[in-house]
Amino acid sequence: MGWCCSGLCGALALVALLCPPGERGCCWGLEPSSGDPETSPHSDPDPREALQRHKRSWVWNQFFVLEEYTGNEPLYVGKLHSDVDKGDGKVKYVLSGEGSASIFTIDENTGDIHATKRLDREAQAYYTLQAQAVDRVTNVPVEPRSEFVVKVQDINDNEPKFLDGPYLAGVPEMSPLGTMVVQVAATDADDPTYGNSARVIYSIIHGQPYFSVEPKTGVIRTALPNMDRETRDQYVLVIQAKDMVGQMGGLSGTTSVTVTLTDVNDNPPRFTHKNYQYTVPESLPVQSAVARIKAADADIGSNAEMDYRIMDGDGPAMFNITTEESTQDGVIILLKPLDFETKSSFSLRIEATNRNIDSNFLSAGPFSDTTSVRLTVEDVNEPPVFSTPLGRMVVSEDARVGTSIGRVSAHDPDTSSNAIRYSIDRNTDLERFFNVDALSGVISTAKPLDREANLIHNLTIFAIESQDPTQIGKGIALITVQDINDNAPVFAIDYETILCENAMPGQVIQTVSAVDKDEPLSGHRFYFALAAAVVGNLNFTLRDNKDNTASVLTKRGGFRRREQLVYRLPVLIVDSGSPALSSTNTLSVRVCDCDSDSVALSCGAVASTATGLSTGALVAILGCIITLLVMVLLIVTMRRRRKAPLILEEERDIRENIVRYDDEGGGEEDTEAFDMVTLRNLNVIRDPGVRRDVTPDTPTFFRYSSSGRPSYKSLPDNVVFREFIWERLKDADVDPSAPPYDSLQTYAFEGSGSAAESLSSLESLSTDSDQNYDYLSSWGPRFKKLADMYGNGDGAAVFS
Repeated sequence: MGWCCSGLCGALALVALLCPPGERGCCWGLEPSSGDPETSPHSDPDPREALQRHKRSWVWNQFFVLEEYTGNEPLYVGKLHSDVDKGDGKVKYVLSGEGSASIFTIDENTGDIHATKRLDREAQAYYTLQAQAVDRVTNVPVEPRSEFVVKVQDINDNEPKFLDGPYLAGVPEMSPLGTMVVQVAATDADDPTYGNSARVIYSIIHGQPYFSVEPKTGVIRTALPNMDRETRDQYVLVIQAKDMVGQMGGLSGTTSVTVTLTDVNDNPPRFTHKNYQYTVPESLPVQSAVARIKAADADIGSNAEMDYRIMDGDGPAMFNITTEESTQDGVIILLKPLDFETKSSFSLRIEATNRNIDSNFLSAGPFSDTTSVRLTVEDVNEPPVFSTPLGRMVVSEDARVGTSIGRVSAHDPDTSSNAIRYSIDRNTDLERFFNVDALSGVISTAKPLDREANLIHNLTIFAIESQDPTQIGKGIALITVQDINDNAPVFAIDYETILCENAMPGQVIQTVSAVDKDEPLSGHRFYFALAAAVVGNLNFTLRDNKDNTASVLTKRGGFRRREQLVYRLPVLIVDSGSPALSSTNTLSVRVCDCDSDSVALSCGAVASTATGLSTGALVAILGCIITLLVMVLLIVTMRRRRKAPLILEEERDIRENIVRYDDEGGGEEDTEAFDMVTLRNLNVIRDPGVRRDVTPDTPTFFRYSSSGRPSYKSLPDNVVFREFIWERLKDADVDPSAPPYDSLQTYAFEGSGSAAESLSSLESLSTDSDQNYDYLSSWGPRFKKLADMYGNGDGAAVFS
């Protein structure tokens, strides 16, 4: 069995050349799994020939198809044919593999292969397919499956591209001709193994005549020598890459290359002026900047760095010059104070030199320059100056007030030489121990001094010009107070001396020392002794140890706490001053119960063995009881003597009996101030025994009944209240139990002018009334209570 195939690019011609005459069909012997020789079924070869003759194995399994085909018909790729196919239609060709259904199709009868879509070699360069011949009826393979490749043939459809562009490059200025700047590279996606589609040639479109590019390598070089950065520091080049070896019809791409000329030190520094003049005030502080100068340098960065120095002049010791790194300015610094009266001008010669000199450009040197600077000192009004900025003085501690200690002196440095006045800065002498004479500058004491409180006084003295008080000079007076013996020695600490009951005679129970606030030049020397009053005591003695300490010893033994708990021992201490001072210090010695090692166990008083309380305790308890009894009696007496106040208590103040009815308040619910029954029952029978010997002169114009009271039923409604009020006022005036002061009793009446007329219900409890109060229901929530009391049952529903 064998396969026949034909390709687009001369495949048929190859078949004709490779197939030997006399063989049937196209004679590629195909066994996909092996390349073993295959004998013809139509011949009967000799057995020896079968061992020696092999059928040729041809490389047939590769087709070519052109990419980017733009025709309307499917593109013919090639043809497959099997020797088994006799042309009777019994064999069917089947295609499988990459793109067999979407891109490539095969005619199942003829074996012709076509491409139905445009192919792009840059997307996929080849496709691997499998072909097989099967029986049309049974679908049984008549040929083994064979694999072949369809290779996409390249055309020039991609222009060169600069993947790393645009480029940035730098080259030193003044570089020689042909100095390499940078290398550019363009890539072409076309097949570099087929034709010239991917062969690129470089050329420069923009950037001549300064730079050039090598056509094959893309290396950019300088085309002119000695390009100066100070003239032009940047160039933008346009480089083109063209395929097809630059021939006509090739595709091209471009990129930009920005070339920057880097600086070299090819320019020396130069001062813009040969002479500079500056004016400096004489009051300028030391280390201040006097002036600034700068040498111009066309270079940049480290190539423009320079150093300045003062070469000569009449003020090298007065001035210094340094470089300010950020600006490369030369800053002239003042080293010493200026004095117009001493020297009024200075001349300096200054040199500026490059730090980093390039030996390749020494011919452009020298890389330094000089200039002259003249400084003129300007006279200013200066403050007074002390002849001695720090004056040291000594004064005795016992100096009297007004004692002169020393003198300060200052002068005006200006030519005017104004008079000076002196004063003390009181912030340095808050307690005003000293004074200074305003004219002479003599310092004297103003208060008694105490060396132990303040050994050194640091005074600031002001020297003020008389003509210009704003000009103030300052000086220091350091006054040391000398010591005198004015403090007596005392015990160094508060001693707590313990004396054991088992102490033996002659035993040291305490060693004492002393301190003295004074500080004699020869040091302290203290003398100890017992006070004269206790020198002959039988209990203790004192021994001076001659080393500023003394020891206290017992004279006897057998000390008992029951006999005496504490002993007071006065000790006299004398110093060695002139005159000597002394003090008497009391040493307290407490008797304690000690163990065998003289360690105190108990130092308190011995407990009494009596069974009852001591007299002192009983007296204290009795005193407390008496005090409590006295306090109780006082409280009871005060409560009994407390009388009821004539004036009503606050919560029963008469003012709370003023009841107002001129508002739309709670109506008859206001019954807290007085009894409403009294108002509702006017004809109350009063006790005939009540005094009525004092009758107010109150006229009435109404008829009275036989009982002496007016008949309220016969009175009009608008005057009922008025008559009632007069009656109650008369009763209050004649009532003997009424308080002896005026009582304001107000019974308000709405009056006849009210739109609702009288709202009185005084007679509602004792008389029948046929008045209709249903209209109260329409007056709103404020009259709800009245409507509920006097209206019919239907009226209350209005407020529900």
